[in-house]
Amino acid sequence: MKKYISKFHYLTQDLPNRSHTEQVITACEAGANWIQYRCLIKTDDELIAEINQIAVICDDWGATLILTNHYHLLSEVDAQGVHMEDFDADLKAIRLAIGDDKTIGASATNIAGLLKIQQTGVVDYCGYGPFAHTETKANHYTLLGFDGYRELQKHPDIELPVIAVGGIRINDVEHLLGTGIYGIAVSSGINLAADPARALKEFYQQIY
Repeated sequence: MKKYISKFHYLTQDLPNRSHTEQVITACEAGANWIQYRCLIKTDDELIAEINQIAVICDDWGATLILTNHYHLLSEVDAQGVHMEDFDADLKAIRLAIGDDKTIGASATNIAGLLKIQQTGVVDYCGYGPFAHTETKANHYTLLGFDGYRELQKHPDIELPVIAVGGIRINDVEHLLGTGIYGIAVSSGINLAADPARALKEFYQQIY
């Protein structure tokens, strides 16, 4: 079942001064149509309560809501899918658990990993990075840069929508899209901006 995948993925993050709910309100009001809820510090009960708040906001604005990793909560909240950052996740088992209607995204850091994800036959898109240095998540993977995304053009067998992620700034967007990727994902480039709403609008305009 082919799913709708936005070309612009906005990711929330754990911030000391702004809740995920507040981040989502700002993002939706600024035009985001794809929200990835990325909270790594709360219990399941806390997650469920916050996701339910965010789901109402996303529904009001017509935005798709994707959970980072917490696929086991999909039966208890109104979200449209999950993005798995765990490279060892059993994606086929997750698809069986959540059903065909939900969207599954998965992360890869190199072409071999991307092809492995595609070969499962159950994933709808791939978050591919890191493009550049990012403080949003700790990792020691090779930074892809523009050349890393151009390498994808040498692999016509890659059919999954590829979403660039990791340290993307507004000046990178045009060049990234020029490599032939499907879209981009942004977190700190918006959330840590002086004016997050304005930053999101600028990213959105670059893509659409």
